[in-house]
Amino acid sequence: MLGICRGRRKFLAASLTILFVPAITWIYLFAGSFEDGKPVSLSPLESQPHSPRYTASSQRERESLEVRVREVEEENRILRKQLSLAQSRGPAHRRGNHSKTYSMEEGTGDSESLRAGIVAGNSSECGQQPAVEKCETIHVAIVCAGYNASRDVVTLVKSVLFHRRNPLHFHLIADAIAKQILATLFQTWMVPAVRIDFYDADELKSEVSWIPNKHYSGIYGLMKLVLTKTLPSNLERVIVLDTDITFATDIAELWAVFHKFKGQQVLGLVENQSDWYLGNLWKNHRPWPALGRGYNTGVILLLLDKLRKMKWEQMWRLTAERELMSMLSTSLADQDIFNAVIKQNPFLVYQLPCFWNVQLSDHTRSEQCYRDVSDLKVIHWNSPKKLRVKNKHVEFFRNLYLTFLEYDGNLLRRELFGCPSEADVNSENLQKQLSELDEDDLCYEFRRERFTVHRTHLYFLHYEYEPASDNTDVTLVAQLSMDRLQMLEAICKHWEGPISLALYLSDAEAQQFLRYAQGSEVLMSRHNVGYHIVYKEGQFYPVNLLRNVAMKHISTPYMFLSDIDFLPMYGLYEYLRKSVIQLDLANTKKALIVPAFETLRYRLSFPKSKAELLSMLDMGTLFTFRYHVWTKGHAPTNFAKWRTATTPYRVEWEADFEPYVVVRKDCPEYDRRFVGFGWNKVAHIMELDAQEYEFTVLPNAYMIHMPHAPSFDITKFRSNKQYRICLKTLKEEFQQDMSRHYGFAALKYLTAENNS
Repeated sequence: MLGICRGRRKFLAASLTILFVPAITWIYLFAGSFEDGKPVSLSPLESQPHSPRYTASSQRERESLEVRVREVEEENRILRKQLSLAQSRGPAHRRGNHSKTYSMEEGTGDSESLRAGIVAGNSSECGQQPAVEKCETIHVAIVCAGYNASRDVVTLVKSVLFHRRNPLHFHLIADAIAKQILATLFQTWMVPAVRIDFYDADELKSEVSWIPNKHYSGIYGLMKLVLTKTLPSNLERVIVLDTDITFATDIAELWAVFHKFKGQQVLGLVENQSDWYLGNLWKNHRPWPALGRGYNTGVILLLLDKLRKMKWEQMWRLTAERELMSMLSTSLADQDIFNAVIKQNPFLVYQLPCFWNVQLSDHTRSEQCYRDVSDLKVIHWNSPKKLRVKNKHVEFFRNLYLTFLEYDGNLLRRELFGCPSEADVNSENLQKQLSELDEDDLCYEFRRERFTVHRTHLYFLHYEYEPASDNTDVTLVAQLSMDRLQMLEAICKHWEGPISLALYLSDAEAQQFLRYAQGSEVLMSRHNVGYHIVYKEGQFYPVNLLRNVAMKHISTPYMFLSDIDFLPMYGLYEYLRKSVIQLDLANTKKALIVPAFETLRYRLSFPKSKAELLSMLDMGTLFTFRYHVWTKGHAPTNFAKWRTATTPYRVEWEADFEPYVVVRKDCPEYDRRFVGFGWNKVAHIMELDAQEYEFTVLPNAYMIHMPHAPSFDITKFRSNKQYRICLKTLKEEFQQDMSRHYGFAALKYLTAENNS
């Protein structure tokens, strides 16, 4: 209690001081306007230098008063800081961590503590007014192109969402690759009060392609220059960010700085923290013209409406054309041109405190921007080396970055209470579907999984694919989780064609996978493998959703539906392409079966031919797949006939048949109601049969299942009776749905099931 009372006394004393000092100041100033007890006229006429009453002594007196006023203002600023510190020590600071955002005194680093005091009930005493309304939308523009930049954007967005208390509207200037990735990501992320708009970066290339640029960002590094034309004409202001930014505070604090712009200030920028524009980094270093140290454009506040009125387009173009005559190209992309314009028009800039863009590069003086953690606002990894830069606090910054990199994005789906948001059709449909489920149903969790929307990041790594000229290309499709990662290198050695993989990972596991892949020469040498991350959510492994994601994002007309724990025979890729032509898969509904075998040996001398495989079968080194535990799954393949077959042969569907097949990309999807272990492939093969696909066994194709520890889901299936009951229920409902959809022809599935 004693500490609290002392804190209150300090708070009261500081408050009275802030009120008292300005009062004394004004009395002093008012007294200064009397001469010999008589008021001195301060009319415009008499205050002119040529007025008879205007003497040298009175001029000095006024200058002295102005100096004193500035001193008093500085004292007030220091007292305000002390007041905020006094507030931050009290319980109000802790209570205010989730309050709405207010505009604070720039440069003090104490905005959070002031906000805490205001929310705790001191707003009437401090007289602070919110600079950013609770439900005001904050607009953010980001230029993003390619696979790697898309990953960086996700980390940036996570850091913004973590701290934000306002609705957000992201304006993404993206190429086709980034748009596909980020559109899917945000659609499946379903974060409330976040809107995304895309602008075609490829259409903007002609606007800046005439500018030679040596920077590693290429042509996309120049596109911030054309935002006044690109963004909607009714958008008045926007925060522009590089993709290598990490926020350590609420972005609303930065948005509030717009209120500080005066006169013709239209650009908010932080001074460059390296000596680049001073031209002394190395001999004959010749940078573009800049004002002093110049400004860094990793974080920009743009007043778009005023920029348009100033004819910004003509302004930067004329400047660029003039400077390029001698400079020949830009070294730092848009930053060089922004600085050249500012050099000619310094009045355009409102200089942001440097903590709004703490630049981490080998040659920056970022340490001057902060004294402790509370000073940090925005961290900018603006070196090509990124996290490997030299900085005495780089470990701390790296850990802060990694926190957001591995942070569970599902936790950022929190609502902004009290703020009306636009209706999201996907979210409304999801809620409607979930509301129709019976929560008392013992199989509720199984049914719910069918409607769960999993955050999905397509093409997590760089992907390149050149379509085959003969239109016979086949993609291997599979899904996996972290415990099957070791199979990737082996599969890549066995299958040289394109691969589409869906990986079920947490955010932290996705980063582990990234490090694993980047450390593998085998994986990094393959650019035709599409890795699609489906983020973990719920208690079941969504096996069929994963398969559908991998199937949907193939670039070939045909696909080989496999599993990650199978190694295809050497040369299977080319053999399947020839079979596609031979069996006229383009014009017939066929499912080509690749016979499946298994070994119990972790180290296997992989058979290089069918003859060698048959020998291993006879020796007991290999078995037909699931021969010991689930014979029905592959019995219709007719392995006895396959041993001597030299031409493809047709087989008929039977109950529980689940072979691995090659089909056209337009085949039906897997049924999402089946999760974890059991009936996920069986249901898909049944639907292929219902759609009158012919099952044709390939005589010279094979694949081998490699041994591994049992999955969590098969263990749960074997040990949990309710799991097996629910699977049986879902199976019966699927068969009923098939009967309704395919009519009389589907009755055979019920009959076959009863006879099995």
